[in-house]
Amino acid sequence: MEGLQVEVHQDAPIPLAAAFGCAPGEVLALVGPSGSGKTTLLRTIAGTYRPRAGRVVVNGETWLDTGARMERPCHRRAVGMVFQSYALFPHLTALQNITAALGHLRRRECAARARELLALVHLSGLENRKPCALSGGQQQRVAVARALAREPKVLLLDEPFSAVDKATRQRLYREIAELRQGLNMPVILVTHDIEEATLLADRLVVLHRGRSLQIGPPEEVILRPATAEVARLLDLRNVFAGVVSGHLPERKLTLLDWEGRQIEVPFNPQWPVGARVTWVVPDGFVVLHRRDRPSRGEHENPIAGTIETVLTIGHTAHVTLRPEHDARFPIHFSVPAHVARRNRISPGVAATVSLLTEAIHLMPAAPQRQE
Repeated sequence: MEGLQVEVHQDAPIPLAAAFGCAPGEVLALVGPSGSGKTTLLRTIAGTYRPRAGRVVVNGETWLDTGARMERPCHRRAVGMVFQSYALFPHLTALQNITAALGHLRRRECAARARELLALVHLSGLENRKPCALSGGQQQRVAVARALAREPKVLLLDEPFSAVDKATRQRLYREIAELRQGLNMPVILVTHDIEEATLLADRLVVLHRGRSLQIGPPEEVILRPATAEVARLLDLRNVFAGVVSGHLPERKLTLLDWEGRQIEVPFNPQWPVGARVTWVVPDGFVVLHRRDRPSRGEHENPIAGTIETVLTIGHTAHVTLRPEHDARFPIHFSVPAHVARRNRISPGVAATVSLLTEAIHLMPAAPQRQE
């Protein structure tokens, strides 16, 4: 019974059909595009939104049970929340902002506890600064300390890094990862950034239009999405249709027909020959064949084609290749920028890539899109 359990169902005004749990000390990320219901679910836990049907249970305590007509008001829910805008009191110092959340302690204990929390988030020495004199990252850490001041049973983080620059965000990721090791409470992180969720969360809940589509560890969800819909929501771009053409149990392989091109994938006997499937290979498992000497994996599913686009961002080149067997289905991959230069990768150049067998994942055939 320890941890957080959430079930929410309603058709309107905001469609919701989500269920998930989060253990003490675990970080669970709710990911999905804008309008997928992430913040509404957070508000349901906090008690500022009441769904038509649902349950919220924390450590065996029922905070919401619409079937039993039971609802604990938000001020009686032990929730710590960090908002996107931090919501600090502008007229109070960092120390005073935290002290304001310590109403459950005796007055003489508040200042000492507030200083302990500031030290926990590495802000000792900045006790007397007001929010306007703090950087965005420092304000965020004050907001985290204030959320922890309530001694919450659940910590809710609503897009907590969206207001800071990339360099600050990377530093805060490390600090939050370090801080969470000492937290013995469920932590729910709302984010639309898949990379952020992968770095910080133990598990992901992929949401779309209020529905929870898949739950699991980040690597499992990204490498083995349950459906083509999940794959696209995770921004996996190499998603294609195919037909199972055979099985080779002695080689632990299944054969797939991709628009007339045979692809070898991991052994999947549960898919009968002739079954239509959707398959995906993550960008990172598309290997560019080197011109100067053979590279790892060149014998695996080689695909020849023509480079269509090369977009260099920082030290990485993002490349699109149009396969020669069917140019309708581009393959996307990334390589270090120096590798692209060394191999003279540019639009119009002929190139070959390999699709590494181990990372090709089969899913149910996606429904036909309506024109």
